[in-house]
Amino acid sequence: MHGRGRRVEVHAITGARRSVTADVQARTRRYLFSMLVRTACFLGAVLSTGFTRWALLAGAVLLPYFAVVIANGGREPTKDLPTAPYVPSRPMLEARHDDAA
Repeated sequence: MHGRGRRVEVHAITGARRSVTADVQARTRRYLFSMLVRTACFLGAVLSTGFTRWALLAGAVLLPYFAVVIANGGREPTKDLPTAPYVPSRPMLEARHDDAA
């Protein structure tokens, strides 16, 4: 926010990836969400019967494996970075050929 409630649009001008801290925080949030879903599966398994109970129990048992694999999968590829090649604004120096020798 800037001034009186107006939003200032910020443009990315580099191809830099997001910070490691931001990446770790995002992966931590995904893992926490997965564990909340796992807890809901356990509670649902306790309260339900029949096939639903077994399906929820299987989800509660298998979900931690997938949550850890996803959380430890490393940094995500960035899709929104500029892809334009670098074009220097000044011309390059040319090699000098001396034929005086």
